[in-house]
Amino acid sequence: MHLLVTRHGETTWNVQNKICGRTDAPLTPRGIEQAHALAQKLCGTQIDTIICSPLSRAKETAQIIQSVCGGELLVDERLIEQDYGIFEGEDRFSEAFLANKRQFACRYPGGESMMMLAHRVYGLLDECKAEHHNKTVLLVCHNGVCRVIHTYFHDLTNEAYTQFSLENCGLLRYSVK
Repeated sequence: MHLLVTRHGETTWNVQNKICGRTDAPLTPRGIEQAHALAQKLCGTQIDTIICSPLSRAKETAQIIQSVCGGELLVDERLIEQDYGIFEGEDRFSEAFLANKRQFACRYPGGESMMMLAHRVYGLLDECKAEHHNKTVLLVCHNGVCRVIHTYFHDLTNEAYTQFSLENCGLLRYSVK
């Protein structure tokens, strides 16, 4: 399986540096442009299946890509962004949030832990490997989910994990055997 992973286009909360987990923040005009640019970049790639988060910013990005590249479009709850609990809507550079981000086994107060997120995302990746052998799959999701997907394929130190970030409509490629 060839796995492509992208983060949704820019949202209003991205521009404001707000922590955006489960809040359904819409794409900005720039986010829509980013999705169209990524679709053009991928137009020569055979994409068999696109799987996206149920949040509108990911679904809209996926639909734009599908309109250019084709492929079956599926929505999977396991790709929804991490639940950041009490930090939702707060400054993403706040000391309290960054300190909690380094505690992988601890839930964000009122939310979920990195380990909980990894459990659901790894399960999806295992299913993709089994069900989409010799196919190309594009996952359209969120920065926190992209970070966890990267750890499925590459070991990261705790520091590298907390610093990992994929820009809006950035693209990661993985080959799965």
